[in-house]
Amino acid sequence: MHVPDGFINAPTSAVTGVVAAGAIAVSLRGARRELDERTAPLAGLVAAFIFAVQMLNFPVAAGTSGHLLGGALAAILVGPYTGVLCVSVVLLMQGILFADGGLTALGVNITDMAIVTTVVAYGLFRGLVKVLPRTRRSVTAASFVAALVSVPASALAFTLLYAVGGTTDVSIGKVATAMVGVHILIGLGEAAITALTVGAVVAVRPDLVYGARGLRQKLKLRVGGELVDVPDAEPAPVAARASHRTVWIAGLVTSLVLAGFVSFYASADPDGLEKVAADHGIDKKAEDHAIADSPLADYGVKEVEDARLSGGLAGVIGVGVTVVAGSTVFWAVRRRRTADSSPTAVENV
Repeated sequence: MHVPDGFINAPTSAVTGVVAAGAIAVSLRGARRELDERTAPLAGLVAAFIFAVQMLNFPVAAGTSGHLLGGALAAILVGPYTGVLCVSVVLLMQGILFADGGLTALGVNITDMAIVTTVVAYGLFRGLVKVLPRTRRSVTAASFVAALVSVPASALAFTLLYAVGGTTDVSIGKVATAMVGVHILIGLGEAAITALTVGAVVAVRPDLVYGARGLRQKLKLRVGGELVDVPDAEPAPVAARASHRTVWIAGLVTSLVLAGFVSFYASADPDGLEKVAADHGIDKKAEDHAIADSPLADYGVKEVEDARLSGGLAGVIGVGVTVVAGSTVFWAVRRRRTADSSPTAVENV
């Protein structure tokens, strides 16, 4: 659902740019509370994983494909504020390196694909886990529903933005029906990917999943006729660190394989937005990307003639750049949190 330049007029793009900048500023502050020594390294990996999976377009209807948006997945794994930052990092890398999503439309894309999906998905997820039994299966089921709903919500948000600042005169009612309809189907794919990923991480390290915190009920002992909480057992630091490294390495290898190899077999059909835009004339004033001639444009490496090798190299480069960029951002946020909570900082307050 990457919006190119020319779909939305300049004033609306500017307003969404301000909204996106404000949301990122708020998320940087909020992420300080979400990130710790366990989740900070995971957040950069989540961004890289989303980048990789977004290269895997899957068919959803005749001549239409879809791909992961990632807001629900990021919010559940590392928290809603950090989730906004994860998807924003991905969109920035895609826009400036791969000519995917317009540069003037970056605010539109962050608003639509990072903010809306994360807010809708995490709000619904939290509501579901409160009413469902406190089990790992409930977390997975809530992830599925939250991801499913987040995609048509994003499609509806784009339609509203187009109603305000669209550059062509089209029937908004027809566009809304088409966008929501096809993105419900895409949402099923998003839901499956999100639930499988969250379920896999919950199975091996539930403590790394932000949305699963507090999942375990505290054990109770009756002391003097009253029930008291049993203190948590001290974790084995070395084993925990080893397990964390294993999860991180496994995630990175999976991302590299998906982007570098599996992406070659992705559907070549236009995604939901591209299909609706072509069918309803939204793309009449679409503009070429400002860096359409960049070495990595369209997820291929220039001067590499073999299509499989070109796409694979581009995918590997994308995963590498995204994990480095994301990890740098989240390391800085985590370091700022540590500095703010230091004795010196507290004394100065």
